[in-house]
Amino acid sequence: MSGQGEIKHFRTLFISDVHLGSKAAKADFLLDFLRIHEADTIFLVGDIVDGWRLKRSWYWPQDCNDVVQKLLRKARKGTRIVYIPGNHDEFLRGFPGTHFGGIEVAERMIHEAADGKKYLVLHGDEFDVVVRNARLLAYLGDWAYDAAISINLVLAAIRRKLGMPYWSFSAWAKLQVKQAVNFIGEFQNVVAEEARRNHVDGVICGHIHHAVMEDIDGIHYINTGDWVESCTAIAEHHDGRFELISWGHMISARQKPKLKAVPLALPKPKEHAAEDVEAQVA
Repeated sequence: MSGQGEIKHFRTLFISDVHLGSKAAKADFLLDFLRIHEADTIFLVGDIVDGWRLKRSWYWPQDCNDVVQKLLRKARKGTRIVYIPGNHDEFLRGFPGTHFGGIEVAERMIHEAADGKKYLVLHGDEFDVVVRNARLLAYLGDWAYDAAISINLVLAAIRRKLGMPYWSFSAWAKLQVKQAVNFIGEFQNVVAEEARRNHVDGVICGHIHHAVMEDIDGIHYINTGDWVESCTAIAEHHDGRFELISWGHMISARQKPKLKAVPLALPKPKEHAAEDVEAQVA
C-alpha cells in the first residue's frame, strides 16, 4: 500500500523498534511512512533488526529488504542516517564509528536541536533491569511476547471480519503487566536521570514500545514508540519543535471491510402496477 499525500520534510526523524525479521514487524507501514517523510538526519534508535528472532528462525520477507533499500537510497541522496543499536541488534555494538552503505553506527549520541537544546539519544535497554541483569528472563519474556503477538494476529482477523477497528492485544497485555510493576514510570525516571548526568536538556530513546513526550523534573523525555504495534515516530521541525507522529491509523484504514454496492429496489410506477396485477390473475 503506497503512502498518499505530499512529501513532508523535517529537520530530524527518530525511529526505533522496527524488529525487521519478526513476523510482527509492520515493515510495509514503515515503507509507506518513509516514502512521504524526508529529513536532513534520521536516527535509527535501536532494535531495527531483530537478531534474537532471526537466530531462532530465519524470516526475512521482501518488505524487510524494501525498508533497508529505502534507507540506503536516502543515505545516497544525502540524508545523514545514524544507527544506534539496541539489545535485539546488539551485534552492531561492536562497530561504533563504522559506516555501512552511508549509515553510521554509534553507541549513543548528543543531538543538538534547531533551538540549541541538546538531547541524549540512546536505545535505553541498559536501563532495563531485566535485560541488563537477567538475560534468560529477558529471552523468556521475548518468547511470551511472541505468543501475545500470535494471539493478536488471530484477534485482528476476527475483528476485521466483524468490521471492528484494529486493537492490539499484545500492547494491552504488556501495558497491564508493566503498569502493575510500575515499570514504564521507573524506566522513564532512570533514563531522565541519565540525561541529567550528561548535562543535556532532554533524552530520546525507544526500547519499551511506549511512545510519549513529557517533561520529567526539567528533562524533556521523548520515547519513539515502535513499528510492531503503534507505528510511531518522532519528528523535529526546523524550528526545534518535536512532534509525535502516529502512523497507526493506517492499520485501521487498511483493515476496514470494503462495502459492496447493493442495487436499490425502486418502486414501480403506478401505471405499471395494474398490468402486474392482471398478469398475476391471468
